[in-house]
Amino acid sequence: MKILAIGRNYVDHAKELNNAVPTKPVIFSKPDSALLKDNKPFYYPDFTNDLHYEVEIVVKINKLGKNIDVKFANRYYDKIAIGIDFTARDLQNELKQKGLPWDLAKGFDSSAPISEFINISEIKDLSNLNFSLDKNSETVQEGNTKDMIFSIDEIIAFVSKYFTLKIGDLIYTGTPKGVGPVVIGDKLVTKIEGKEMLSVEIK
Repeated sequence: MKILAIGRNYVDHAKELNNAVPTKPVIFSKPDSALLKDNKPFYYPDFTNDLHYEVEIVVKINKLGKNIDVKFANRYYDKIAIGIDFTARDLQNELKQKGLPWDLAKGFDSSAPISEFINISEIKDLSNLNFSLDKNSETVQEGNTKDMIFSIDEIIAFVSKYFTLKIGDLIYTGTPKGVGPVVIGDKLVTKIEGKEMLSVEIK
């Protein structure tokens, strides 16, 4: 199982970090040790002083695929979840300035909390799906999948040119604007269409 993630997939988020809006999906990956399930707490790592939350819709691949055409991409997933892409922003900025990969800033242990999955048959419109993140009971991120630069199907088609997608692979599809720091003692709650899906305490 692999975790692929899409950077800068919402225009306003790219702008808030002073990044160019991409013309192709920006891809990075996380190891499976990054997953954090079952609402377990997240322990603030000692190698960063600027840890940021990024809420994202996550797609679970259910079929082996390579070089998938966009028009067939919807056949390769039937469940989604909501997750957080924790990012060591200070470390990421340092790596970017040196032209180095982001792995250390994005792929560390427990950096990918994830909710339980829901079947997309239960969702009215996956291309117009509201999701959000609350920090200490205050909403700090709100997004809608209609604002993605690259849709879920376009993402699947693109990444499948480079990586064979396997059953159980996860794709974090990008975060909307509003990312920001967390400190020990914070509580994060993510929601899909107003329904609480994931709760993470920072310890």
